[in-house]
Amino acid sequence: MMSQGRIAFQGELGANSHEACLAAFPDMTPVPHPTFEEAFEAIKTGDCQLGMIPVENSIAGRVADVHHLLPNSGLKIIGERFKPIHFQLMANPGVKLEDVTVVQSMPIALAQCRKTVRRLKLKTEPVGDTALAALLLSQKPDPHRAAISPALSAELYGLEILVRDIEDEHSNTTRFLVMTAEKSPPAPAFTDPCITSFTFKVRNLPAALYKALGGFATNGVNMTKLESYMENGAFTATFFYAEVDGRPEDRGLALAFEELQFFSEKFEILGVYPADPFRSRV
Repeated sequence: MMSQGRIAFQGELGANSHEACLAAFPDMTPVPHPTFEEAFEAIKTGDCQLGMIPVENSIAGRVADVHHLLPNSGLKIIGERFKPIHFQLMANPGVKLEDVTVVQSMPIALAQCRKTVRRLKLKTEPVGDTALAALLLSQKPDPHRAAISPALSAELYGLEILVRDIEDEHSNTTRFLVMTAEKSPPAPAFTDPCITSFTFKVRNLPAALYKALGGFATNGVNMTKLESYMENGAFTATFFYAEVDGRPEDRGLALAFEELQFFSEKFEILGVYPADPFRSRV
């Protein structure tokens, strides 16, 4: 996996995705984008060589926008990263905690820190991004206002952390996928435990999904994720995104894919990539 160049993420500088980029690719330049669509486009056009895209959170669930874009993005997955999420309550320099009456952040962050917010009796105001909350506070100082944001935001925008790690659940973790526009990225090392991500659309036959998935059970393949999607606005759950342990060359997975394709109209492998060591710690 490359170590130079630019890596795209969604959000402002200082966001959790920015922190994830720095942790995984310290020699690459993180490039912020307002939307996931723009981040994906930057990867596809080559403006950025990689993307760091959040797909699910242990508390909030899947990131809906990403799961809508991912199957048809034309990008490949070459890695995954799990990042523990920590939120800090920060304010302008010199502001005292007892003077703060309002806190701003994105709605998910406010919800994940509700115990501290309630204990401090703070009013909440939603903004579009955690790092944006910190940026706005730095641009318009207010002695009665604070932001909930990652620690990097305080460093970037000259804010002071009043209370650290205020998330309700300290096991709060976000999973990111590392994306590339390469059509045939290098295969992971043979010694690495791997994840294979793929999409498929079952044929219009009775029990097609049951039959399509039967090969994974009979061939001893562990399926870790299966999600359905609407396609072209139709209210039918015939399009699926799935993840399994292993790589397509493994005999069991090869046989399972053969059976899956027999009962499917469409089938595409989105990526084969090393499993993050974080998986073995949980």
